[in-house]
Amino acid sequence: MNLKHIHNVYLIGIGGIGMSALARYFYAVGKKVAGYDKTQTPLTQQLEKSGILIHYEDNKELIPESFFSLENTLVIYTPAIPKRHTELNFFVNHKYTVLKRSEVLGLITKNSFCFAIAGTHGKTTTSTILGHILEPLKATAFLGGISENYKSNLILGENKITVVEADEFDRSFLNLSPNIACITSMDADHLDIYGDADALEESFQDFSKLVSDQLVIANGLPIKGITYGIEDQSDYTATNVRINDGTYVFDVNTPNESIEDIEFSLPGAHNIMNAMAALTMANRYGVSLLDIKKRLLTFKGIERRFSYRIKREDLVLIDDYAHHPTEIEAVAKSIQEMYPKDKSVVVFQPHLFSRTRDFADDFSKALSLFDEVLLLDIYPARELPIEGVNSEWLLSKVTVTSKKLSTKESLVSDIKDSGAKIVAMLGAGDVGLMVDEVCKKLLKLSGNEV
Repeated sequence: MNLKHIHNVYLIGIGGIGMSALARYFYAVGKKVAGYDKTQTPLTQQLEKSGILIHYEDNKELIPESFFSLENTLVIYTPAIPKRHTELNFFVNHKYTVLKRSEVLGLITKNSFCFAIAGTHGKTTTSTILGHILEPLKATAFLGGISENYKSNLILGENKITVVEADEFDRSFLNLSPNIACITSMDADHLDIYGDADALEESFQDFSKLVSDQLVIANGLPIKGITYGIEDQSDYTATNVRINDGTYVFDVNTPNESIEDIEFSLPGAHNIMNAMAALTMANRYGVSLLDIKKRLLTFKGIERRFSYRIKREDLVLIDDYAHHPTEIEAVAKSIQEMYPKDKSVVVFQPHLFSRTRDFADDFSKALSLFDEVLLLDIYPARELPIEGVNSEWLLSKVTVTSKKLSTKESLVSDIKDSGAKIVAMLGAGDVGLMVDEVCKKLLKLSGNEV
């Protein structure tokens, strides 16, 4: 399929973080863009302000007339859309060109030099760092989060160099043609799709075979490639790591050279690993360590990735997308490192009944690293309830004594009653949409209304 011949792009699930990046891209290159989503969000509002037409009812009568053209319209959908969706079925039944988001990314990047970041954790942060490093080279980056530097999930450059997240969900990353790729991690996840960890690992092995030039991997993974790590025997190693005024400073040794005093502001050892992954990929492409150092210094981070929403002497509120036990543990350890003497409370909204069931013990261990736990109801996303799997059951496994079920209505008072200075709001559901209101109410209660 030649995307140059397409005039109209219609996205079903346009409000998703990956889908909205595609919407921005096609709109920027001159296509007519419209779409459907279930609910209005800040992301969809931004798209609408830019001129993209969006409706929120599954009704083909609301689709703009000009999009009913077999020859000129591309329909893109996300796997999160249910199979019974009326609009999706209309386009499929009438033989329109209907592609998954990952397939379209594959088409866009096929004729470019493609950097692809895979892994069960760290994809968004690594790809956003890499996109920032390569921005002076006019790279176009499709991101799974909102970059604080660019206030967007799309860094628009030219089509010669592209940066994409290689999503393992339903094996989407097998649609890509990466030149340089990275695998950050291979922890068990998406077992509702894969069945077991062996099948997940096999899919990463299949992805590695698609890489045409160089494969970069976190040290210790069971795949051969150029390794990166911290204080180990990796090909690219961060050494002499220290914290200076809230900023990480470290040196880097490569097979050919070394550089000292790289500064990077995101907290946590996992984020040093993400920075090392991006550094390794960029350096293997030919970007000098000195230029990479300068770009890392100016990297501001990503919304909902250890994002400080309140940062005061008496109260700190951190917003993070963490929805897997490994990610929750990383946030908890970062908080312990940054605020070792202060009480912490975590507000967690589990995401998917199947993930909660499959990793219940790991969730309980990760959540128990906080001083207090406030658990919201499970966000179902694409799933129906599973009998016996609920937040009350998960909370019973948490080992800290200060723990309770909370609701959206009681959350602010529960946080206030905890007396914690450090509040972490975590999850991949709609908990992220609650953060603004929670911040306003907490500041008002503390007499610091802004």
